[in-house]
Amino acid sequence: MLTRRVAGLCGAVAIGALALSAIAPACAQDVIKIGDVNSYTNFPEHLGHYKNGMDMALDEINTAGGINGKRLVVVTRDDKGTAGDGIRAAEELISREHVNAISGTFLSSVALALNDFARQNKTLFLATMSLSDRMIWQEGNRYGFRLRAGTYTQSAILAEKAAKLGKKRWALVYPNYEFGQMAAANFKRMLKEVQPDVTFVADQAVPLGKIEASAVVQSLIDAKPDGIFSVLFGADLLKFVRAGGTQGLFEGREVLALTTGEPENLEPLKEDAPKGWWVTGYPWNDIKTPEHETFLKAYEKRFGKHPGISSIMGYTTIKTLAAAFKKAGSTDTEKVVDAMIGLEVDMPWGKIQYRPQDHQSTIGSFLGQIAQGDTGPVVVNSAYKQGDQYQPTDAMVKEWRKPAN
Repeated sequence: MLTRRVAGLCGAVAIGALALSAIAPACAQDVIKIGDVNSYTNFPEHLGHYKNGMDMALDEINTAGGINGKRLVVVTRDDKGTAGDGIRAAEELISREHVNAISGTFLSSVALALNDFARQNKTLFLATMSLSDRMIWQEGNRYGFRLRAGTYTQSAILAEKAAKLGKKRWALVYPNYEFGQMAAANFKRMLKEVQPDVTFVADQAVPLGKIEASAVVQSLIDAKPDGIFSVLFGADLLKFVRAGGTQGLFEGREVLALTTGEPENLEPLKEDAPKGWWVTGYPWNDIKTPEHETFLKAYEKRFGKHPGISSIMGYTTIKTLAAAFKKAGSTDTEKVVDAMIGLEVDMPWGKIQYRPQDHQSTIGSFLGQIAQGDTGPVVVNSAYKQGDQYQPTDAMVKEWRKPAN
């Protein structure tokens, strides 16, 4: 029988560096461990919400008896926004903490690195916040899965909207790394397919976190676009919005912005948030389904604030892995991976499935418009766009994916 002290250590939500070899065998019998690798210090607003969502799901699951009689535990590690630190964190979680699966990642570069790590080490990896489509298609493998709606899906939603607006001259601005590059390329290709007479008059790829906002805005003004497609987020988005407002860039122009409708990106804009932009994101204030209202009330009661999209992803990460372990009836990696393929999970936006053909979940995104609410900017006139309606066909996935290994 475990001593009270050892049992307490086994049941802790974050065991951290306390990997005591003397209690590891006992803990392994009573606990299922998830190792979450994420940019906790680089993106504290997003990852604070994310951890809240994980904690909420953990408590729900463990209060209900855990998974197959075992308590579910999360051990977190900070990747500091770099692939190298992400790999080192994953290695330590596997070798010292003996986790049963890896989850997490915010930046695409870290997700791609951990996806390859999972392939080489035959470890289950669930990418939760990153938007890289490459990890599930061109670099897809048996052990890698992705929760969030990626660049392809969100670009398709916005391209559909752009076509309905009927504007012929478009400018693009995006961060110059894989996420931004792919979002811009997808948007251009998809819009051109349905609106052949469209032209792209400006293409501004800016270094992540180092945008020269006034110069970028002036360049876009000089191009005289009818519409603007933005993939900026964080500090870059705030600088762009302020410079664009001051220099008159947005006057009389349609703006479509990927992820700007997420509370973590939208709310820092405060009174500068431009009204009327069409955005993908999470309109926590505008969703009236029973599933979401239950989640929203519970989150607000526990944390004293409304959730962000990262809260949804953290919560659904734990629900996903719990469902996979339960379905597998085991912590054996191969059995849990088999359970993940085609797995259906209930989450606050409805039911999702992890597609067998590419391990991408069918989670969608909301499309709506920015408005100023009583306490700050919000998204209104929103509609949920089902992910499986905007994802690539099986034939496309087969063409992109390398042979399984």
